Amino acid sequence: QAQLVESGGGLVQAGGSLRLSCAASGRTFSSYTLGWFRQAPGKAREFVANIRWSGSRTYYADSVKGRFTISRDDAENTMYLQMNSLKPGDTAVYYCAAGPGAMVRDTDYAYWGQGTQVTVSS
Repeated sequence: QAQLVESGGGLVQAGGSLRLSCAASGRTFSSYTLGWFRQAPGKAREFVANIRWSGSRTYYADSVKGRFTISRDDAENTMYLQMNSLKPGDTAVYYCAAGPGAMVRDTDYAYWGQGTQVTVSS
């Protein structure tokens, strides 16, 4: 059974940093696009960033570009999201996801983690 498990969330002050991890098990996702999404209370889930299977191409939402960095280590079956210069507007539950040829729509992704809470205080 394929599984994605996020970790690294928490409470941080505005301007601070966090690094989220997404550990995959049950299958290899080396040929899949891996992505991060987030959902704030009362809002729809939104795309944050993704990274292609080779790790050579990344794509970011405008709201996080220049502040967040996505990376992957296929040898460890793990993906990361380094989040710097955090803002209160970044507060949300963050989800990792995997899908073959996935892009920015959540329907592109077949596998999802359970989410990790990120709270940024002002």
